[in-house]
Amino acid sequence: MRQNPHTIYYNAQMSGKNRVEAFFPEVCTQLNLLLENLSSTPPQPSPQTMTETGFINANEGSWLFSTLLQQVSENLPDQKIIIVIDGLDGIDINSQAVGTNLFYLPRYLPDQIYFIFARRPYQKSHSGLLIEAPSQILDLADYPVENREDIKAYIRKKRTAETQSSQRNIIELINENEDNFMYVQQVLNAFAEGFYDQPENINSIPPDLETYYQQHWQKMQGDGLSDVAMDILRVLTAEETQPMSTVAISQIIKADVFDVAEIMETWLEFLQETREGKETKYKLYHHSFRLYLHDYSTLPNS
Repeated sequence: MRQNPHTIYYNAQMSGKNRVEAFFPEVCTQLNLLLENLSSTPPQPSPQTMTETGFINANEGSWLFSTLLQQVSENLPDQKIIIVIDGLDGIDINSQAVGTNLFYLPRYLPDQIYFIFARRPYQKSHSGLLIEAPSQILDLADYPVENREDIKAYIRKKRTAETQSSQRNIIELINENEDNFMYVQQVLNAFAEGFYDQPENINSIPPDLETYYQQHWQKMQGDGLSDVAMDILRVLTAEETQPMSTVAISQIIKADVFDVAEIMETWLEFLQETREGKETKYKLYHHSFRLYLHDYSTLPNS
């Protein structure tokens, strides 16, 4: 964003920001400020006025958003506007009409307007978006070396302010091969806040990371877990579990492979997929999430 000041950023996974009513005022206000710098005629009504007078229902927000995008596009010199929405998987779809785009995002984009969406893995048939503009999917799992180098650079930057003893503890908790940015960020934040100053916390999950995992667990449960789902969870959370195919899991828990595959599909955003020949194998996406779920996997089936 420092390299491109014409970037608008919105984190949809933060508390209170995953509903469409929060998205429109913030992003439209940023677009309006940008338009004021490009044109002497800002749109009416402005986002600020609509906010003050009881902004915003979905139709008003969607109309204003599309109008602002078009006006910004028409007034742009030789530049691009990039709108980044992080945590697309955290959007509360119950706050908008069924069958609409997440956050009522437009299907078509004006010239020089670009969107970047970040989200966890998802079923392609459940993307929540219908976009009729050129698009490209970039899977960070395809770039493990680059991802790891970014994380190492982040660790080096954060560790410079820590004492030598703290740095040793950080190294113990964060393996040099760590490739999960959320885990690294939360552990380093916990060190900075003194959470790991208490010896009893050295092997504990930081509170903010635990809250994040709790959100995962709630989504995994949905309206309730079947006996088959609980059996799968026990397999996935077993110590040092290696990636396993749906066939292998079904044989272990003595369940129909199609039932196993259906559950794994609904849990896709919390899993890592690997391909070995023609076989797809799965495991939970991170070791600390596996440790977090282990306690729940030991609960008896209801």
